[in-house]
Amino acid sequence: MKYYYDLHLHSCLSPCGSEDMTPANLAAMCALAGLEIVALTDHNTTGNCAPFCRAAAGHGLLALAGMELCTQEDIHVVCLFPSPEAALPFEDYVSAHLPQIPNKRDLFGPQIRMGDEDQILGEDDRFLAGSTDIPIYEVSGLVAEFGGVAVPAHIDRPSYSLLGVLGLWDPDLRFATAELSHNCPPDFSQRPDLAGLRLITSSDAHYLEQVWGAEHSMDLPDRTPQAVLDWLSGKVP
Repeated sequence: MKYYYDLHLHSCLSPCGSEDMTPANLAAMCALAGLEIVALTDHNTTGNCAPFCRAAAGHGLLALAGMELCTQEDIHVVCLFPSPEAALPFEDYVSAHLPQIPNKRDLFGPQIRMGDEDQILGEDDRFLAGSTDIPIYEVSGLVAEFGGVAVPAHIDRPSYSLLGVLGLWDPDLRFATAELSHNCPPDFSQRPDLAGLRLITSSDAHYLEQVWGAEHSMDLPDRTPQAVLDWLSGKVP
């Protein structure tokens, strides 16, 4: 069955995310947009995933927990897990590999942790959008070890993308799926080095008005977190 998705969304915990991007606001906007499968992917953290997933479920949406990992090479990778609880061990791992650089709130914006009623629980004082020391060649296998799936983000962009940094797609990276941005050139997906990859498109929304309508879909045997992960990992045609 066809399900409409957006697997790359930011909340107010991302320093570049709007303060209006609270878990409850974001979940409600996804529902209004007609989406059916969504994922919260803040920079290098899953800290707001639990309230977002619960709010999304209240609107009848299937929500996955995730983060947008920044690798040692400044490559962004969307990492998805079946639930906030399942993502916690990976969160701990990434936290240990994130430099303890303080966030410059006035320059980059606040990083706000929220509760189930959109109450402010506090701010993360670390600069979450910085690069970890995790190499890109380790990411696919590492995320799989933690029970998730990794998808290189917006590979058509010139910065913070796998192709922008490396210049070409290396099969040894072991990614089955890659993300294109909404403004990707029409012929970009025809690159020979992308042959055989599953290509998806998500919004990378940092503001409520950037959440798209029901535009991109996946065909799944059922609407479950594992079915989504299997589809992204290439186990489902």
